[in-house]
Amino acid sequence: MAFLSFVGRVLFVSVFVFSAYQDRLNVIVDLRLNVIVDLFNDFGVDGGSAATALTPKFNVLSKHFTTHTGFQVPDFEIKFLVAGAIALKALGSFLFVFGSTVGATLLILHQLIATPLIYDFYNYDIEKKEFLQIFIKFTQSLALLGALLFFIGMKNSIPRRSSTTKKAAKTKTV
Repeated sequence: MAFLSFVGRVLFVSVFVFSAYQDRLNVIVDLRLNVIVDLFNDFGVDGGSAATALTPKFNVLSKHFTTHTGFQVPDFEIKFLVAGAIALKALGSFLFVFGSTVGATLLILHQLIATPLIYDFYNYDIEKKEFLQIFIKFTQSLALLGALLFFIGMKNSIPRRSSTTKKAAKTKTV
């Protein structure tokens, strides 16, 4: 049973690992099918294409947040948000594979920040094709969030074995 649990965690984490891998690597395949990997080639000085795509979404989400809560979102460079997302996914995935609730918490933090930012279905008209595609990805992301919460709940509900609870052997009296 422990092996199946480990395999399940590895398969679950593969979503985050491949996503982080795709975020940080630019893979170029030449004609001989040799793979050349340029680390952080797309990230560059300004955060790359991910930062370019997230900047308008972040601005809209900041305006929504400020309008509804009255709190001002501090200004910062989006490239730090992209780097933080990569770090959360990588470290959280590594720890989660080994059954750590800290890893699950890091992945939950990533999901809570990234999901409404990346999958901004609320900015599209409900009758447009993009709305449905983004909404489906949003709900899939919520399913991942639910699975992480379920993992933490199950991890906390299972009693831990303790070596201190073993009873001492009784001595024989004659």
